[in-house]
Amino acid sequence: MNYWMVLLTTVGIWVLLALSLNIITGETGQPNIGHAAFFGIGAYAAAVAGTRYGVSFWGALVIAMLASAAIGGLLGLVSIRLRNDFLAITTIGLNFVVVAVFQTVPYFGGAMGIGGIKPPQLGGLSFGPLEFAIVSWVLVGLVVLLSYHLQRAWFGYALRAIRDDEAAVEAMGINVRRYKVLAFIIGAALAGLAGCVYAHFMTFISSTDFSFNVSVTILSMVVLGGRGSVLGVLLGGVLLGIAPEVFRFISNFRLLVFGGILVLVMRFSPSGLLGQGSWLRERFARLRGADLHGG
Repeated sequence: MNYWMVLLTTVGIWVLLALSLNIITGETGQPNIGHAAFFGIGAYAAAVAGTRYGVSFWGALVIAMLASAAIGGLLGLVSIRLRNDFLAITTIGLNFVVVAVFQTVPYFGGAMGIGGIKPPQLGGLSFGPLEFAIVSWVLVGLVVLLSYHLQRAWFGYALRAIRDDEAAVEAMGINVRRYKVLAFIIGAALAGLAGCVYAHFMTFISSTDFSFNVSVTILSMVVLGGRGSVLGVLLGGVLLGIAPEVFRFISNFRLLVFGGILVLVMRFSPSGLLGQGSWLRERFARLRGADLHGG
């Protein structure tokens, strides 16, 4: 029972991360290969708040989101002047810098990490595996609703327009800079939310938990599911979240496997499983059309 609850929680955290990156990379088209940095910032902000200052899990959620959003906003400002490959390299650099800071600064526990993080409490009772699984998937549900709301609002239309043709959007008088920065802020804040849940779930964190490998994994989930597709990214997060358990025998080659998935998907199905124009999505559309025609 506990094993399945732990697995559900772990997959839920991965899905949260994939959905958060989808807002930046999937919706807006801004390359981000260092998303684990925001995940780590949220986790460490929550851990420090809880262990050093006695902040509860619920207060730490807010602190984690604000800390990640602040760094996300700064990176969003940088993204205004950088495009494509240069922005991708910058996000990678941010990931390595954040990990190095956590690993060397004594305030963040240095190489020893931060332990003794207390699990959340509700009504005087500490959370166990079941409660963590419920909380993680409730948060997933809320983020999915938020993602769909953003897609259907003017904000979402503006993000996709920027992704498709930034120059044309700017010529129409839309403030591209504002939308880019907001996309980074929202995506980073949601990654910080996942970081807070992770820190309290594990009760111990270290800098290696947020390495570049984690960023590649998150990006693989988005690309596999289909950039810009909420349902697709959710599916990609679940599939690759479960994959390490199914293929535990190749755990030492996880980065190689996920990197290979990225290459294969980009080569043979750039839209992923359920992205716009993907073969699976078109197949479902044809089947639905045949059913309606038959009816």
